[in-house]
This record gives sequence, C-alpha cells and structure tokens, in this order.
Amino acid sequence: MCGITGWVSYDRDLRIETATLDAMTETMSCRGPDDRGTWVEGPAALGHRRLAIIDLPGGRQPMTVSTPDGTVALVYSGETYNFTELRRELTDRGHRFTTDSDTEVVLHAYLEWGDALAERLNGMYAFAIWDGRHDKLVMIRDRMGIKPFYYYPTPDGVLFGSEPKAILANPLARARVRLDGLRELFAMVKTPGHAVWDGMHEVEPGTVVTLDRQGLHRRVHWRLETRPHTDDRDTSIATVRSLLEDIVRRQLVADVPRCTLLSGGLDSSAMTALAARQLAERGEKVRSFAVDFVGQADNFVADELRGTPDTPFVHDVARFCGTDHQDIVLDAHALADMDVRAKVLRARDLPMGFGDMDSSLYLLFQAIRGHSTVALSGESADEVFGGYLQFFDEEARRAETFPWLVSFGRHFGDDADVLRADLTEALDMEAYVSDGYRTAVAGIDRLDGESDFEYRMRRICHLHLTRFVRILLDRKDRASMAVGLEVRVPFCDHRLVEYVYNSPWSLKSFDGREKSLLREATADLIPPSVYDRVKSPYPSTQDPKYGLALQEHAKDLLARPSHPVFDLVDRERLHRLAHRDTPQIAQASRHGLERALDLALWLDLYAPEVNLT
Repeated sequence: MCGITGWVSYDRDLRIETATLDAMTETMSCRGPDDRGTWVEGPAALGHRRLAIIDLPGGRQPMTVSTPDGTVALVYSGETYNFTELRRELTDRGHRFTTDSDTEVVLHAYLEWGDALAERLNGMYAFAIWDGRHDKLVMIRDRMGIKPFYYYPTPDGVLFGSEPKAILANPLARARVRLDGLRELFAMVKTPGHAVWDGMHEVEPGTVVTLDRQGLHRRVHWRLETRPHTDDRDTSIATVRSLLEDIVRRQLVADVPRCTLLSGGLDSSAMTALAARQLAERGEKVRSFAVDFVGQADNFVADELRGTPDTPFVHDVARFCGTDHQDIVLDAHALADMDVRAKVLRARDLPMGFGDMDSSLYLLFQAIRGHSTVALSGESADEVFGGYLQFFDEEARRAETFPWLVSFGRHFGDDADVLRADLTEALDMEAYVSDGYRTAVAGIDRLDGESDFEYRMRRICHLHLTRFVRILLDRKDRASMAVGLEVRVPFCDHRLVEYVYNSPWSLKSFDGREKSLLREATADLIPPSVYDRVKSPYPSTQDPKYGLALQEHAKDLLARPSHPVFDLVDRERLHRLAHRDTPQIAQASRHGLERALDLALWLDLYAPEVNLT
C-alpha cells in the first residue's frame, strides 16, 4: 500500500521540474512512510511513497524495465492477491523476476498483456505505467474503487495522484470548487468520475484511462453485470463460504503484523473468525481491535439506528474465537479536538465527513498502527449481502431516489442544514440528486421474467454497490492511510460481489432477516449472540460532552464574523444550534454544527477558490 503521483507533459522538459515532483510526492508521505522514490524520463515524471507490506527490501518504486524500444516504469498502490499464480504463469512465459513483490508481477503482466492485465488482477489497486515504447501513460483502478485515484488534464498532458492533495501541489492545478462541485460535496450520492475539485476527475472503478499524444482515452475493464443465478439455497450458502475462505486466506498474506477490525456485528465477526481459524492452522493467533467510548456500554441508550452497544458482542467474539483483543476507548475531548478534525479533513481533502464517526475511525487506526500494519475489515458486507435498514424499509424501497437518502433525511432533517438560503436555492439539490438517480438506474439490466419486486431490489443492491459503497471505501482508505495503516476489505472481492449480487433478493433474505446468506455461511464460526444480533451501524458517541464541545467550537467560529465560511453558512442558523440549551445535543444538531466547522476548517487549510456560478 502506497501513495502514487506523477506528471506527463509532452511540451516541456520535466527534468527541470524535480522540485515540483518532489512536492507532489511528499504530500503522499502518510500513505507511504517507509520509503520514497522519483523517476523522470522524457515527458514523464513519477513519484512514489511506500508502505512496505510484501518483500520489504525488494519492492522499491518507481519500478522500471528496460526494453530495446524504451523504458516501462510503474508506480503502484495496493495489493494484488493472486500475484503468486500470475508470477507462475509469467515465469512459464519466459519472464524473470528479481524480487518477491507483487509490484514486479504487475509490471511484467503489463509487458505480457498490455492494459488487458486489468482483467487478470484480483485485488485493490491504483497504478500508473509510463510506456516509453509508445510515449503513453496507462492508469488503472480496481473494480470496486477500493483504492483512490485522481487525474487532472493539462493542455499538454496530465497530472495524477492517489489523492487530490498530490495534484493540487502542482502549480498547474487550480484549487477551485464550482457550484457543481459543492452539489457533489453535499449530495452523498458519489457520482462516478466526479472529484469535486474543478478540472479534476477520478479514474473510475473498473476503468483504464490512457494518455498519448492524441489525448485521453477511457476503457471500462469491469462493470457489475446482471446474470441468471441458478444455484439453490444450500449451494449458494456453500459457495459463499468457499469464496470467503479463499478470500481471507489470500488477504492474510503479508510480511508485516496483521489484525482484524472487530465491531461485534455479523460482518466483522465472520471475517475475524475465518482469519482466526486460518491463522490457528499455522500456530498463530489473530489480533483484533474495536473502538469504544468512555461510559458507552454502561450508559447506552437504544435508538432507531442502534439497538445495542457493540462492546458485549465484541468480547463474545474475542472469547469464542480466541483472539488477542484490545478495545480502543476514546473520550469526548479527543473526538471533538480541532487538531484531530484538521487531520481528518486533510486526509479527506474535503469537508464531507461523518463527524465523530470520522474522528473515532482516525483515532482507532492511529492506535492500531502502533501494533499492526495491515488490518482486515468487514466493510462492504452490508452492501453486498443487503444489511442496511433501507433494504427493508418500504418507503426507501419505493422511493425514486437513492434509498439511503430516505433514511438520512428521516434521521437528520432540517437541523443538519446550516447553509445559507441563497446557496441552498442555487444548489437545487433535489434536481441534482434526481438527475443522478435517473442516470444511475438507467444502465441496470433486468433478467427475463424477473418480477417487479425482484428488479426493484436488484436496483437497490446495484446502487449500494456502485454508489454508496464508494463513499465508505474512500472514507476508510483515507483515514487508515493517513496513519500508514493498510485496511483490506475481503467482502469487496469481485468474485463474491458478482455472485451475491446476482442472487435474488428472496435468497439474500430467505429467513426474513438481513444478510441471510452470510449468516448461514458462517453460522458455525460465530457465537449465538452475534448470530442473533440485529444490524447496528458503526458506533457514534452518546456522551453529551461531545455535543457541548461542538457548541463551544461553533461559538468560537461565530466570534469571527468576517470568516469566509459565512459566505456559505447561515450565521443565524449556526447561532441557534450553538446556543441550543439541552443536556443532549441531538444527532441532527451535531451534524449541522460539524458541517459548519468542517467547512470553516477546509477554507482555512486549503484556501480554495469557491465559485458560486
């Protein structure tokens, strides 16, 4: 896992631009604290920061191969889980390797198959290859969008990077956000390819973007397709179990300490149990970590979203699976700390977070990094197997919009909206979301004979797997890589995603509950308490001190009436939230306070040009 960046300019000599390349590369130092490297030749300049995971001495980058027709150079971020099989195949085809790294396998795979190598890789990755034989740049991103990848076209080439900050470090990139960027920032719908920053784009998941002297070209190498599912229930359950066994085995490969993220829910518990069993076969014990808050278990109050605290279930799993477990317990002061908020915002580059759930995730990962370099996560199982409340909410099912927005509006409401009325009118979010929804569902194929209900559920599943999951994957990647921790997501293996997506909803929920296939596939691995537990989202602190701290920070902001944030935020609305007299600041009020604080901090740290036209 690493940070990559680069610059291709057909009209200038980049050998005299090494200072700029260095600046771009250093923005990725958190993603790659172990090593750095740059490479410049002809019109191409590549930068790399390394987090060493496999073949610690041999995987340095940029990695190059000299051919009679020119140099081929690679900067690579991520992991290729089937690199051992690919290495054998390439060796049989005459390739010779000098390291044990998956990076070298990817480079030689390109030499053998060109950009068609994308269809052969199993993993999470974002990489760029400069092919000096043809003076072209090839950028490739994994199927699910686990690893971030951005690019910024210039008049004579392109800038690229793992994160926007690498691109923005180049003077050619303008740190500007227009009205359409603000729409994407606030919409929570994740439009494919949209990067919020004006002129910047994402390399879309499952896509190859190539630059040559004729310009940019785009090719989709994978998409989520509709196919018939002919397996019966028992076969489907057995197939899910077999896939999970193989996926976890592959994702446990590392030359550094590993652990699991354990929440006490079905997803993380099943994944931890599989890892524990496989490591036990080698005489190893899995480490597990969970986040908790001071006093949360003793003073927990159930609500619509969270009916139970995580900690009792976490401890049940740790005992049942015999993990070496540690709770990371956080207090309200740490969660509300403005320095922590700044670190989270710098990790994301944008004020689009989840409040204390972002702060706690960052602090959890920071604590874990002191013990492990790789963590396996249960992220994305809800999207794959159908675990969210909106999958079972009739209003959300029938709504002609993104189903999670129905739940979001219900739980946060008007208090979350602290934007100025004129800005809200100019944004016209209803039209933006409506247009995005129509585009998103237009390409979802329907099986012959598929019932209206099954097709409706297929669309909901597809939206979660191609839109919503990318919000959460980006959040987890940024928070983890900000502290140099690699988080792997077994449930995003494309083989599992394809198989379960095409299972009919009647099979995904055959017992009338969420994630029926996953529950039965791992029933023998988890304690009864977890088997019977109802889905509970990532935890949020209930400590009133957190809301009160937000109010104090908002009051400090209000004391600066000339702050540019008030070009976006309604001062009176913020004043009402900051002075609301209640012992427990409601979640919606907290969200409004956090949005204002994040926007102000973003303006302070990035000084973006915000163009409201």
